[in-house]
Amino acid sequence: MGEILVIAEHRQGQLNPATLEIIAAAVALKEESEHKVTVAVFAQSPDDFAGLVAKAGVDEVVKVPVPVASFQNDTYEAAVLALADARKPAVIMCPHTVDAWGYAPAVAARGQFGCATDVFEMRFEAEGLVAVRAAYAEKLHMEIDFPGKETVLLTVRTNVFKPSEEDGAPAVTSFEAPSAEARTEHLTYVEPEQTGDVDITQAEYMLSIGRGVGEEDNVEEFKELADAFGFTLGCSRPIADNGWLPKSRQVGQSGKTVAKCKVYLALGISGSVQHMAGMKHVPNIIAVNKDAEASIFTIAKYGIVGDMFEIAEELRDQAS
Repeated sequence: MGEILVIAEHRQGQLNPATLEIIAAAVALKEESEHKVTVAVFAQSPDDFAGLVAKAGVDEVVKVPVPVASFQNDTYEAAVLALADARKPAVIMCPHTVDAWGYAPAVAARGQFGCATDVFEMRFEAEGLVAVRAAYAEKLHMEIDFPGKETVLLTVRTNVFKPSEEDGAPAVTSFEAPSAEARTEHLTYVEPEQTGDVDITQAEYMLSIGRGVGEEDNVEEFKELADAFGFTLGCSRPIADNGWLPKSRQVGQSGKTVAKCKVYLALGISGSVQHMAGMKHVPNIIAVNKDAEASIFTIAKYGIVGDMFEIAEELRDQAS
């Protein structure tokens, strides 16, 4: 039996929530293969995180002590490479984050592994693993295979997969990794300035507007409509590019994925590939568009061919 090896990530004593997303992706991949799922915890005190990653579908948690409390790329590079050499996993998965950028390319190069970054879909076919990522400025989806590679390393886009929540009872083992000479030194953490805007990745109910809104002066009425129903206002790329709403409100591959959304109301959005990648997983998609051939209708649970302003007026009447 082969193995899917997930690299857990943490910072300042907190598990990165993206780790639970990658675990969910690995468990889904496990269901279409004969591979088991192993989560590796590299930390000064691995016990602090081992229980947090023991989720349903995980077969084993490997605790790997490292001498540094903060992420250090040389240390992680040596430790991950040593673990991969010992276990020969079919797939290594880690979040597509700044920490992973520090060690993943070097691990793939030194281990002569197949490698794909920022992937948001993966599956096993008869010939082996296939990973999907965006290309040409997010305009296309590109499928990548890895002929002749026994191990493939993937960095996985965050806020795409629903995090694993159900606890499991995996085996817990330990691995002693070799030490590595550090070529860099961690000084301190500097938190980014807060924009004061909402985090749409956490929103359960979204109302998003697209080109159909027409002009910037019309945006405010849809903000008020969203507020009236307790929805979070989002948008497609043209709205953010025009500066009508902040970039933080943009849904899609070049924006954000609304990972926790339950209801998504798309008004005046045609449904580009890059936009749908950020919301196509939502179980209840309601689309309103004048164009009956708009791509958004192919993934919508409910569709209305009509004017978004007329529909908005009907909704306002119901809210009052």
